[in-house]
Amino acid sequence: MTVTTSTVTCTVDGVTVEVPAGTLIIRVAEMLGTAIPRFCDHPLLDAVAACRMCLVEIEGQPKPQPSCAIPVTEGMVVKTQHTSEVAAQAQAGVMEFLLINHPLDCPVCDKGGECPLQNQAMTSGRGETRFTGVKRTFPKPINVSAQVLLDRERCVSCARCTRFADQIAGDPFIELLERGAKQQVGISEDQPFDSYFSGNTIQICPVGALTSAKYRFRSRPFDLVSTPTACEHCASGCALRTDVRRSTVMRRLAWDAPEVNEEWNCDKGRFAFPYVTQGRITTPLVRDEDGNLVPASWPEAIRVAAAGLAKTGAQTGVITGGRLTNEDASAYAAFARGVLGTNDVDFRARAVSDEETAFLANHVAGRGLDVTYADLEAAPAVLLVEFEPEDESPIVFLRLRKAARTRGTKVYGVAPYATAGLGKVGGTLIATAPHAAPSAVAGSAKLVAESGSVILVGERAASTPGLLNAVAELAAATGARIGWIPRRAGDRGALDAGLLPINGRNTEEILDSVGSDVKGLVVAGVSPEDLMADLEGAIERAEFVVSLETRHTDVTAIADVVFPVATVVEKAGTFRNWEGRDRSFTAVAPKQGVISDAAVLGEIAQAMGAQIEITENFWATADKPALTGVAVGAPVLETGQAELSSWRHLLDKGALQDGEPYLAATSRVAVIRVSAATAKSLSLIDGELATIDCAGATASARVIFTHDMVDGVIWMPANSEGTSLNLPSGFVVTVTAGGQS
Repeated sequence: MTVTTSTVTCTVDGVTVEVPAGTLIIRVAEMLGTAIPRFCDHPLLDAVAACRMCLVEIEGQPKPQPSCAIPVTEGMVVKTQHTSEVAAQAQAGVMEFLLINHPLDCPVCDKGGECPLQNQAMTSGRGETRFTGVKRTFPKPINVSAQVLLDRERCVSCARCTRFADQIAGDPFIELLERGAKQQVGISEDQPFDSYFSGNTIQICPVGALTSAKYRFRSRPFDLVSTPTACEHCASGCALRTDVRRSTVMRRLAWDAPEVNEEWNCDKGRFAFPYVTQGRITTPLVRDEDGNLVPASWPEAIRVAAAGLAKTGAQTGVITGGRLTNEDASAYAAFARGVLGTNDVDFRARAVSDEETAFLANHVAGRGLDVTYADLEAAPAVLLVEFEPEDESPIVFLRLRKAARTRGTKVYGVAPYATAGLGKVGGTLIATAPHAAPSAVAGSAKLVAESGSVILVGERAASTPGLLNAVAELAAATGARIGWIPRRAGDRGALDAGLLPINGRNTEEILDSVGSDVKGLVVAGVSPEDLMADLEGAIERAEFVVSLETRHTDVTAIADVVFPVATVVEKAGTFRNWEGRDRSFTAVAPKQGVISDAAVLGEIAQAMGAQIEITENFWATADKPALTGVAVGAPVLETGQAELSSWRHLLDKGALQDGEPYLAATSRVAVIRVSAATAKSLSLIDGELATIDCAGATASARVIFTHDMVDGVIWMPANSEGTSLNLPSGFVVTVTAGGQS
């Protein structure tokens, strides 16, 4: 079947061109290389024609028209400011009007040097002002949120920020207030701009009205060296631009990548970069004869590490976290199997299962771009299984919202309650307790039966027996494709590199076996609080432990040898996002004395008389275990107990957010969600404190009655501000009224 697109022929500044019907005049001008000044126009936002800066002359029209809001029609003749005195004078008049109250504070404005108003005042403005009155002023700045500051007198009422919040993010916490000369951006007095994507409004503001609390007054654009980079915080795979001044990262901006994040990113990716200088390990450390960890030279540390690992050999477990690049992950896999001779390797520093190992090996690993962002936008239906996009992969959330808004994609969420994020994508809740998720997935065949449907599975599915098996069976029965979306940036690359325990022990089994079958450990980027098994206890029992880390942690404090390794800003590398798409980056602020994980492992291997040989495609010859999983029945709940459901908020207490107080101030407060019926059975009061106890972990938070919450289930975020709870869903917890806030 051939699809034809209707076209129209129009003329712009004497050049006749054929373009698709519906193309805006301003876009046609861009195709021809003709620059029309504008403030409110943005290609990813709906047209609003608010600023009137893009006025052009259209043959047959009595007055100039906004080129950002009018599609070309057959035979239309348009003249821009380059060929029409009418258009030029109209634009000059708009510019003069905008500058009446705009402050002349370019030397101290953060936007100075990269400001469209500054540039267009030079091209379309008057050399001298005719305004003799007093410019309007306001107290400044005011906090739109903890990290977004507003200088109201600079605002040109372009509505870019409010349209982004409403159309793209679905967070209408910011709005244009008043009318006419009094119009200004504002928020509710008791409700700040609460959005995971607020930093985008700073970037797309065409003047210096919205600025970053972190970056304000810190640098000038022409003092910065800008480099395209990739985000290290989650599996979305955002393209970023990192700006460096004198080897210090000053800011990060979203970069244009239409196939992934378009021109947006989340606040975590934008602002959470100070950790690269916080608590850094600057030299190798070796434990001396007295048991103290002391600085050592690189040759000495390499020698000690090689000698210790030579003794533990194949009885060494290798556990890595989610910070690894593709290159580092491949080195760890090759070092473990080729140098140490062990299959006890795992990148999953979290709750794991053999069912997940088989699922990943058979349905995700080595499959390339099997499901993409474009597929999500084109999908008639998307089923979310143990996956909350807004918290766990923000760009997936934005693309799902776009698909639902522009194409009518139906989104279904298998979850214990309807989250705000599910509501923003117009989603439908499949209300399910954690233990019942396999049955809910099995019963969803009709929802994803239409060709092109997608099932998005989060890493949390590993903690529910039988759930991944149910997903695989649903996909086989309906033809829906599976997209696995882990929480961390390095996970997909580590999986494809073979950092999975094929014929070996998984993370929990490795740690449980230390002291018996496992003698040594190589640990990289692992936080003890992420694991159900006792990492610190395992390190104490091990005969020899090597830690490769960027910063001081509980692990480095008790390891035998510690190597400082480079962060993402200090090395080149590649992250593979959840799609299987590689996102490469270069070093923007190299630091002397730290090298990549792969380079350290190479030196250790050489000292052991071996070489790291990277396998081109590990999964081409790897044994893939059979996928089996049996769903469990409903847990037995005694008086005062409930089944736990939990996941992390995007902004939590993760180590990569250290050193950014403005971002931390916008994190969402931990709460306990519960149905009214369950609250009654547990003697809980809406708005009052309650305490959760389980497996030695205790956490308190305020109770929120949630009307669509499944009975018998209680929800609380993991590792969030106000709580250190870090248990996977499905645990039976004891709940009592009261506690410490």
